[in-house]
Amino acid sequence: MDNDLKLRPAFLSSGINFLKRQHHDWKVTVARTSLDKFTYQMIFPYLSIYIVALGASATQLGMVNSVGMIVAGVLGPFIGWLIDRNGPKKIYLAGISLLALAYLTYGLAAFWTVTLVAMMVYWVGHSISTHSCSTVCGNCLANKDRATGMMICETAAAGLLGMAGPMVGAWIVTTSGGVNVDGIRPLFYVAVVSTIGALLIVFTKLSNQKWGAMRKTSANVFRDLYWVMKGGRNLRRWLLVASIGALPLGMVFPFSQVFAHKTQGANEFVLGAMVTGAALTSIAFAIPLGRLADIVGRKKVLFITMPLFWASNLILVWAPSPAFLIFAGVLQGFYYIGSPISMAMERELVPAENMGKWLGITRFVRMLVGACMAFAAGVVWDKVGPQYVFLAFVAIDLLLRLPLLVSMPETLNSRFGKEASEPMA
Repeated sequence: MDNDLKLRPAFLSSGINFLKRQHHDWKVTVARTSLDKFTYQMIFPYLSIYIVALGASATQLGMVNSVGMIVAGVLGPFIGWLIDRNGPKKIYLAGISLLALAYLTYGLAAFWTVTLVAMMVYWVGHSISTHSCSTVCGNCLANKDRATGMMICETAAAGLLGMAGPMVGAWIVTTSGGVNVDGIRPLFYVAVVSTIGALLIVFTKLSNQKWGAMRKTSANVFRDLYWVMKGGRNLRRWLLVASIGALPLGMVFPFSQVFAHKTQGANEFVLGAMVTGAALTSIAFAIPLGRLADIVGRKKVLFITMPLFWASNLILVWAPSPAFLIFAGVLQGFYYIGSPISMAMERELVPAENMGKWLGITRFVRMLVGACMAFAAGVVWDKVGPQYVFLAFVAIDLLLRLPLLVSMPETLNSRFGKEASEPMA
């Protein structure tokens, strides 16, 4: 008992010291990400159901996601180049504004074809805002703190506020008429208000600083991207690892709630509980696993989280009761833990002055591959069977990404990012 009491102050002191030594702009991104995750988690259990209820088939649902991902992917390298030249704040604000516009468009949609526009605007806004946030995070955190810092963000976001989001969403849907168009539509108006709040946080609190040697960025975007990719075969190999790792964004998550509702009979409370379960996983495991990744390496922790996410897909397909669906949601939370660790590894492959461009290149490739697979998933759902969408992802991740990740070097002690980059006015 005495030892436990001694450990608690030491743990709290370590946590306080960690937060004190971090850059102000990183703390702003944590606040914005938390509010953004609350908004998304509130909508996520019902978004695909809403689009289908407006008349879309599974193939068309896949197409809606594909179009948005393609547009966002094409813009990725140019957004990264602009960030490296001008700093992230103005671009960050533009991305958040597009998110608010996307939610408003969803709310006003009378036909599924309108959601095509909303989804495209959402993906572009999400890509721009996340890219800006990632650049700030990648340059503010040193290697020794990067995974932990990203997990603190993930815990506060996907954990605490992310857990509140599904609860608020379920209450709004229930009081508005249930899991149908009229019951889901009010969620998007709440999302608009929440996103405007995030916009105000970034506008008033984020600095206008740049990092490192950003003035070295030339006026030729294609030449800059070419020189970044000359960084070696590890960068090219990582593009495959990152692309497969991001497949759930278009191939799994847009279909999981529809599958649980249509095939497994889940109601709004089970759908919300699945997302809440994922958030609880983040609260319980994100910071410990992030700290472990900063001690033993990124790859070893990824080898823990990947099989747990595979299991969530298998349980979703074969769940004999609602309790198993909720357990599948709990295990799905390990994707949101593994993803930031993977992103920490990604940021340690290039120097600070190339961070925006490199993240733009990876986003471009991820989005294009993800768009193709999102469309393919819709076709598989309609022509082969819904369950094969989830089984196909597990096979791809196991047979392709896992061997590629094994072949990648560990980046914990790479020469890039050992210290946080110095800001410049």
